[in-house]
Amino acid sequence: MAQLVRLLPVQRAGAGLVLAALGLPVVGVVIVGLDIMPVRFAMMHVALLGIAIGQLVGFDPVLCALLACAVAGAGVAPLARTPDALSGAMGLLMSLAIAAALLVLALSGVNANGAFALLWGSILAVRPSDLAVLGTLAVVVPALFVWRRRDLALLLHDRELAICSGVPAQRLTVLLLVLVAVSVAGAIRLTGALLVDALTLLPALAARRLGRSLGAITLWAVGIGVMVNATGFLVALGWDLPPGPVLVLAAGAVALVAHLLPERGTGSWRALDAVAPH
Repeated sequence: MAQLVRLLPVQRAGAGLVLAALGLPVVGVVIVGLDIMPVRFAMMHVALLGIAIGQLVGFDPVLCALLACAVAGAGVAPLARTPDALSGAMGLLMSLAIAAALLVLALSGVNANGAFALLWGSILAVRPSDLAVLGTLAVVVPALFVWRRRDLALLLHDRELAICSGVPAQRLTVLLLVLVAVSVAGAIRLTGALLVDALTLLPALAARRLGRSLGAITLWAVGIGVMVNATGFLVALGWDLPPGPVLVLAAGAVALVAHLLPERGTGSWRALDAVAPH
């Protein structure tokens, strides 16, 4: 184990997981709060489209995936005025993105196996540029929650109430969707887009059972993310197992245990934070 930890790819992978744990679980809180579970699948397909375009034109496929997800996240927000409509828009985006990706791969003659391989991730192939993306998310996402905590709580609780209270709901929704989209794409090198729930959704689901306010849930999500990522990665190294599935199983086990615990009160965490004073 000590020899493995000295290897540069292992150190980069560990650093990437720590940075991911500081930002991506907070994104999961947004996904749970807005009730937009389909966003993960939609952005996975958009990421595949970006990868296909990158391979076609000769650019970095992961960078193209990031750009495609950011544009898609910003573009889908104006299509929805309610959470239900937002989920429907994500379903439409998912269908269009996968069809476009397959068409690009077919017409260009690009090796489809290479494009799909990136969706599975390779945690030991994390590059400095990937760390830069994750580091940026680790700073920007928590900073946004600290800066606009009350506005976010109102938006997650009730969009109409947020608008009546002067919250710029449309701009804030666009910003959140862009962050969610970029975060999904940014996790591709770690667990792969198909296992991104280990870094985003599962810590947030566990945290929702443990916290009673948006701030508390956010802190719980980050704490669980750090614990799961560190423990899962060390277990994978020690037992020579693929890190992605181990991370998912570890995060899933924590979420399951959290849901088996008794309810901590009957108040809505969104409502509690929404009415909290500045």
